[in-house]
Amino acid sequence: MAKVNISPNRTTDKTIRTIDRKREQERKKMFHRAKDHATEFASKLTQRLIDREIIETTSVSAVREAFEAQLAKLGYIEEFELQMKIAPIRTIAQDPNVVSLYFTQYIVEDLINNAAIQDVFGDDLDIYRAVDSVFRVLRP
Repeated sequence: MAKVNISPNRTTDKTIRTIDRKREQERKKMFHRAKDHATEFASKLTQRLIDREIIETTSVSAVREAFEAQLAKLGYIEEFELQMKIAPIRTIAQDPNVVSLYFTQYIVEDLINNAAIQDVFGDDLDIYRAVDSVFRVLRP
């Protein structure tokens, strides 16, 4: 009878692939839930950022519409684009929410250039905490 050779590298690779698949499925579910409830999340996020004095704006509706547009396209974003977007702040939290990371970086990099935004206050962690307080419900 032949002896079965179980390579530790093979089992490790299999475990890593399983974990990656699980994370990918979790991410897709979060993106689709965010997209399906875009109006609700955009309103909550806008209000939370204003209440915590993270953003100063001349038009709340313009900010809400910008968030809705980002939520709508979130389900169609490519993996490479997502990773490039969140790379600068990936280590901001121990087990970060991908949607919260994406929106934190969106606020820091892109939303600040919106004509309705006067200023963005706070550091990346303050912004992440405010954003994550809204998107925390997306996690399974």
